[in-house]
Amino acid sequence: MIYTEECAVNVAEFLLKKQAVKLRPKEPFTWASGWLSPIYCDNRKTLSYPELRTYIRQNFVKAASEKFSHIDAVAGVATGGIAHGVLIAQELGLPFLYVRSAPKGHGMQNLIEGEVPAGRNVLVVEDLVSTGGSSLQAVEALRGAGCEVKNMLAVFDYDFDLKKERFQQARCELVSLSNYEYVIQRAAELNYVQESDLEILNAWRKSPETWGK
Repeated sequence: MIYTEECAVNVAEFLLKKQAVKLRPKEPFTWASGWLSPIYCDNRKTLSYPELRTYIRQNFVKAASEKFSHIDAVAGVATGGIAHGVLIAQELGLPFLYVRSAPKGHGMQNLIEGEVPAGRNVLVVEDLVSTGGSSLQAVEALRGAGCEVKNMLAVFDYDFDLKKERFQQARCELVSLSNYEYVIQRAAELNYVQESDLEILNAWRKSPETWGK
């Protein structure tokens, strides 16, 4: 689900102009999964621009207040969701914690850092959601520690069918500020890509695991 159409268009334009999103339909990137992709998204860049960072924070806070029921704490998914999660928690006056991708290799070997509010409602924050696998691992980690987790916020998601299925099965509602559809639409309007590139970009979105092979 997109928070609002206005926000989705504005964030898409911000991401393109700050080169947090790069589109190369004819020279695809290779993801860690081995997928070939005409798009690369690095939302960590959003933190370097105060105007964009503030816009994201403000809309995250509005979305959290308007879309979700009572929130007791905010959890960021390492590493991209940590900074945005801290900003939201600070704005809402809530505790913050974060979830590692794997347990710490020494000391207490923590997977979750911070005070775990067992039995309380925790909002999870991501910078980017692709297939949903790693994002939902964080949800399950928090649930395994006794937290209630029903909702997640993300700056951007690719809106894959697989992601939709996984979030539905996990009974976790995802609200994103923008997504792939809005980015390629705005990219065409701003001449970041040619009209002829849209067919390639839309084809990838339908079957990313086999595209280009």
